[in-house]
Amino acid sequence: MQIDWTAFTPGPSLFGGVLLGIAAILYVLLHGRILGISGIVSGLLTPKVRDWQWRLTLVLGMLSAPFWAAFFFNLHAVQVIDADWLAIILAGLLVGFGSQYGSGCTSGHGICGLSRLSPRSLVATLSFMSAGFVTVFIIRHLLGL
Repeated sequence: MQIDWTAFTPGPSLFGGVLLGIAAILYVLLHGRILGISGIVSGLLTPKVRDWQWRLTLVLGMLSAPFWAAFFFNLHAVQVIDADWLAIILAGLLVGFGSQYGSGCTSGHGICGLSRLSPRSLVATLSFMSAGFVTVFIIRHLLGL
């Protein structure tokens, strides 16, 4: 395995992380809620009156953000995904199951929970990061896929 140094982008990555932190802080301060994306999306599946508009707006904003970044900043994402559609769908289902089982996702536990020093979020974050590391090791190094 080799590192693609041409794709190493510490500046934009740091900027994106700062924006995520600011968004999480503002969301808590302005709405009194945790910016957990899995909870926000699951709220769209069982909509309540006056609750679905802000959820849909946030999700549409996240989905359209790469297109706006490409348009305004002339940034273009990598065009090749090194996986077949079955693997992508299976991975998405497993992440959805894991976030439901763990009562939160990477944004809820990893960003918001850890910043609040939540022990439950620390355990959840260590669990899903470890599972991700082990999964990549098995698939890439042991199975050679």
